[in-house]
Amino acid sequence: MANIGRREQEILTAIVETYISTGEPVGSRTLARHNREGLSAATIRNVMADLAEAGLLAQPHTSSGRVPSVEGYRYYAERLNGPATLKPDEEKTIQQYFHGVGEVQDFMERTSHVLSLISSGVGVAVASAGPRNALEHVHFQRLAGQRVLAIIVTRSGVVRDRVLRMGRDVEQAELDLAARYLNDNFRGWLIEDTRRELEQRIQNERSEYDRMMRSVAELYQQGALGTPQEEAAEVYVEGTANLVRGEADNQRLSQLLKALEEKSRIVELLSSYLDTRQEAVRVIVGLEDAMPDLGSFVLIGAPARSGEELLGRLAVIGPTRMDYQHTINAVSYIARMFDKLFNEPE
Repeated sequence: MANIGRREQEILTAIVETYISTGEPVGSRTLARHNREGLSAATIRNVMADLAEAGLLAQPHTSSGRVPSVEGYRYYAERLNGPATLKPDEEKTIQQYFHGVGEVQDFMERTSHVLSLISSGVGVAVASAGPRNALEHVHFQRLAGQRVLAIIVTRSGVVRDRVLRMGRDVEQAELDLAARYLNDNFRGWLIEDTRRELEQRIQNERSEYDRMMRSVAELYQQGALGTPQEEAAEVYVEGTANLVRGEADNQRLSQLLKALEEKSRIVELLSSYLDTRQEAVRVIVGLEDAMPDLGSFVLIGAPARSGEELLGRLAVIGPTRMDYQHTINAVSYIARMFDKLFNEPE
């Protein structure tokens, strides 16, 4: 990172914030009209030349003003140290969006929407599978036509149901026996661990439990506990239209949109940059370390924790020209709200 003096830092900050606001290259005369020290346009031009030589500014055209480079944005973002606070009316608006939310998945889905509204980028939220994905209760209800309704309740209060198509007509008493077996043996287990153990027991159980294990095996094979893929992190993305409106480089846009279509890449991206140990919002300018084709985009995000437990991650992904401070404040506020809402004694 370039080592520049106080005057250079102030002019770089002014250029970044002016360009974020206007979207137009910034000239020395524009800065001269507004700088506090009364610097002349000539002096400012000299400083801008030094900043360009240091790799912090770029000049789109020979006769135009300057714009921040990726390094310039990075330098600017790393020195933002204002308080992470929002205006009272903004806090009230966010609180209204989350009113009545009691489940992690619901909170994360709304988070992606809120973040897309307050930024010029894409709101992304990932709800991780974890201890709250543990099994609390399972119930099977016999339906007509060799079908069974499977209802799964997790420790976090999430209720999942699905209709299973069986290969035979299963009596309700047999379904009750299978549900009792699962509840007695696997309450409190992570669902993915329950699946692995069931596969082992189905292969090994050869006793008076044969009939019951046959029912459990059939229900399991029909997807009563879902699939391993469904226990992967839930990913919520909103606001791609923001990029379509604001991104002039079609190639860059298509690269980002392609990445956003692949949920596994989003999980990988957020996991790469948002650490469970971090205490504050992190700003990453240039995402090439995780995805080489996203070198000119920005991620502003934070882990979503309940105490020490990581339950997800939330972020804004967008172009380098975005309102960094406001986005940081919003991400920080929502992350704190998440911790307060879900960090309650079980």
